[in-house]
Amino acid sequence: MNESTMTQLARRMLSAKAEQFTESVIREMTRLALKHNAVNLSQGFPDFAAPAEIKEAARQAISDDINQYAITWGAKPLRDAIVEKFERTQGIRVDPEREITICCGSTEAMMSAMMAIINPGDEIVVFEPFYENYGPDAILSGATPRFVKMRGPLRALECVLHHRRNLRAHSL
Repeated sequence: MNESTMTQLARRMLSAKAEQFTESVIREMTRLALKHNAVNLSQGFPDFAAPAEIKEAARQAISDDINQYAITWGAKPLRDAIVEKFERTQGIRVDPEREITICCGSTEAMMSAMMAIINPGDEIVVFEPFYENYGPDAILSGATPRFVKMRGPLRALECVLHHRRNLRAHSL
């Protein structure tokens, strides 16, 4: 089977949502950086060793058999620490059992929030320039992304109103 046939076959196996995605800009920039022996500014590649304390904590966790996934909303000691710091720095007390969720990173946190509040058919305003996951995340959430270019000193709401008068949308 040649490469063209394989590509066509793979495309037929994609969902309608996935067919709308383009390749990651980060992936393409990484390819180009490798090809041209350039510094890759699109990804965070640490050029330093992890701190000794982090390495020791990992070794200790392995020795202590701390080898179970945390519950899906995050480990209790971490949620409690966040509550304590938030109360100390912001003066607001939140419930670690109902109001704190730990995510693996900002992309997961954003997608989790979108899945919680977006309904199929909603539209999401995405201001340009934007983080490359906003469009695909909108689509996966069942929404249609509406890209709005920021123009000069206009505020975000003015851009939305200029772009579309009757937009019923969430905003990223």
